[in-house]
Amino acid sequence: MSEAKLTKTRLRAGVWEGVLSGAADQPELEVLLLGAPIAGVSVVSIPERAGDWAVRVPIPADALSEGVQTFLICDCGTGAQLGQFTIITGVAMENDIRAEMDLMRAELDMLKRAFRRHCLETAG
Repeated sequence: MSEAKLTKTRLRAGVWEGVLSGAADQPELEVLLLGAPIAGVSVVSIPERAGDWAVRVPIPADALSEGVQTFLICDCGTGAQLGQFTIITGVAMENDIRAEMDLMRAELDMLKRAFRRHCLETAG
């Protein structure tokens, strides 16, 4: 199933949904959180779309705890990772890596302007 591609369609009402394309036979998927499998994963063929499968992953309430939780979607037969999704809960944005990167970019821009100004003032 190496040619299979998993595409997220939505996350709604506590269920992650996606489409797995390119699998001729019914795939057997496993979703892991911290190395433990998530129960209730379903893979159903999509009518009139040969080789496409609707994937649904219910997110257990006990998986929603403070911090970052990454779910790995794997092929049970090969062990290959087909995709992943991450849920961030209870963490203020100032502690989020994306916010940190944005802050670093802003500070770098400020530093570049100050350095250029210093170079102009001290040149000649």
